[in-house]
Amino acid sequence: MRRLVLLHCPQMAEQAKRLQQFSLATRERQQDAGYPVDRRIEVREISWGRFPDNFPDIFIRDLETMIRDDVIFLASFDNPFVIFEQMSVIYTLAEFNPHSLKILLPYFPTGTMERVDSEGQVVTAATLAQMISALAPAGHGPVPLYIWDIHALQNRHYFGQNITPRFKTGVKYLRNIIRDIPNVSIGYPDAGAWKRFKVMFTRRDPEHHWDFVICKKIRDPNDKSKRVVVIEDGDPSGRHMVVIDDLGHSCGTLIKCGQAMKDAGASAVSCYVTHGVMENEAWKKLLDAGFENVWITDSCPQTAVEVDGQGPFKVISLVPSMYDAIFDR
Repeated sequence: MRRLVLLHCPQMAEQAKRLQQFSLATRERQQDAGYPVDRRIEVREISWGRFPDNFPDIFIRDLETMIRDDVIFLASFDNPFVIFEQMSVIYTLAEFNPHSLKILLPYFPTGTMERVDSEGQVVTAATLAQMISALAPAGHGPVPLYIWDIHALQNRHYFGQNITPRFKTGVKYLRNIIRDIPNVSIGYPDAGAWKRFKVMFTRRDPEHHWDFVICKKIRDPNDKSKRVVVIEDGDPSGRHMVVIDDLGHSCGTLIKCGQAMKDAGASAVSCYVTHGVMENEAWKKLLDAGFENVWITDSCPQTAVEVDGQGPFKVISLVPSMYDAIFDR
């Protein structure tokens, strides 16, 4: 039987360990229930070194034994400096041509630059997609690339024929958590977030009714150089509002959206972002911003470690969803 081999970057070492543990626990449950048992996930190590000039010195251990295996690489492009070394590993794996290759990239980091508004802007989302698409064909067709809550679905069209992007979501785990909270309504920071995530609370959850509130940014009538967040649609009065977005950077919009809902009579406000980038410790702004809960996933592992257990923060693991991606579920 072909082995299922999981390789990972250093940032994803803990997630790889949890994936292996999740695999073992799932196999035990399947055996006890008399179901067909999934293959065991074998975690293999990569030596991630650097030469004195700071260029990568990488060694993939036992690569020659993987030619008949199904190989998964768990990546994290959490800053631009690690993309080169991880792409080098991905290219090498594809060139070795194992039986199959999958890439799990929970956070596609350049999603906010997916379009051009004026000449001179550089669409870095397209650049990164082209870099990934330059790998050699591996396995029996295009390499599946799994991404969670990508910022803009049109990024799909930036990838070449050697890559098949497959999109997953962390919102379904939030939905399971908040279903038992009384008087919950869903808040969206703008119409774009509403269009993106409303399906998770309508067609994919038809047995539960979710009221919603949509916000928007307008120019501050007292200072035209500034923007304020106002409610465009819906009524948060007396509701526990959960503001949902795909990613958080400075967290300013989340805070303003939460304040607008409290000013309109919300009984409580929480928020969720799949990708808590929150560079320069922006997450600290949320500690005293009046949120009852701040949920993020572990797609940005460094932030997840920093915030876990801090104030209102709660980290939702994407490991079960990663496991489903590995087995095409």
